Amino acid sequence: MTRIVRGVSAALLAAGVAFSALAAQAQDLVVGVSWSNFQEERWKTDEAAIKAELERLGATYISADAQSSNEKQIADIEGLIARGANALIVLAQDASAIVPAVEKAKAEGIPVVGYDRLIEVPDVFYLTFDNKEVGRIQAQEVLKVQPEGNYVFIKGSSADPNADFLHAGQLEVLEEAIQAGKIKVVGEQYTDGWLPEVAQKNMEQILTANDNKIDAIVASNDGTAGGVVAALSSQGMEGLPVSGQDGDFAALNRVAKGLQTVSVWKDARELGKTAASIAVDLAKGTEPSQIPGVEKWSDGPQGIPMDTIFLKPVPITQENLGVVIEAGWVGKDVVCQGVDAGMAPGACK
Repeated sequence: MTRIVRGVSAALLAAGVAFSALAAQAQDLVVGVSWSNFQEERWKTDEAAIKAELERLGATYISADAQSSNEKQIADIEGLIARGANALIVLAQDASAIVPAVEKAKAEGIPVVGYDRLIEVPDVFYLTFDNKEVGRIQAQEVLKVQPEGNYVFIKGSSADPNADFLHAGQLEVLEEAIQAGKIKVVGEQYTDGWLPEVAQKNMEQILTANDNKIDAIVASNDGTAGGVVAALSSQGMEGLPVSGQDGDFAALNRVAKGLQTVSVWKDARELGKTAASIAVDLAKGTEPSQIPGVEKWSDGPQGIPMDTIFLKPVPITQENLGVVIEAGWVGKDVVCQGVDAGMAPGACK
């Protein structure tokens, strides 16, 4: 596929005509997706939604898995460009490390959608759920169950701005109780790469440091929540309030079993479909400000104004587990597997 037209005049270059947009007039669009770590369960759902929408729109899907490596993700993006991508959807492993690759795409006229995680670079479109609201929901649901005591924060990756957005939302809810002395924060750790095994190790160290005197854990996603629950279970402490997000199937099963208090559901099917639609529109030359639902947002660490769409998250607890089942997100058999019939939530009866 010839993406760059060699004979374009200097006048067109000066006018900022994107090579990829020119190529798109003559052939099908190609959308490249760079995944930070495709091993996480939820990204398979996202991918299926992206593929389906691209197929509906007549565009071609190509992808690469960085396998949690900053260096590989940079190479992956360069590879996607070389393979003819007219637009990129990037789930960043590290928001700072990815900047040179994003700048290269921009220099070649290829629009970039920062997928679910902020890439704070001018002209990158940011699509995500409202992460501060996710953090607020997590804290609210844990606080309902445990309004006082020793709290632990198991945060996301320090290289991902979303981790701090989530924590800011959590603190908005919990700060008053912390200042009043009702809640004591006895442990707080970032989780490198959002990896469950790292979260488990961090939680184990916090349990040891506090002689197991822990009352609640605000974990920032379902992967870290899984690591927390594993650490608690090894000490016979399963059942403490634990938050998460993403609606991972294993997490929803933990909610049904009473091992996790809440998973904030972010319907990845909607996120994936929306990303694919945005990428195609941008590749065709649509101005970001003309994308349906877009808003200007500048609350990132650097304060750079960005075109953004925020989707709405939904808290899933034992009381409303039926929501994800009825929505076709997950089967009842998966959610309710191994649940004690005598203690089963309503969705599992």
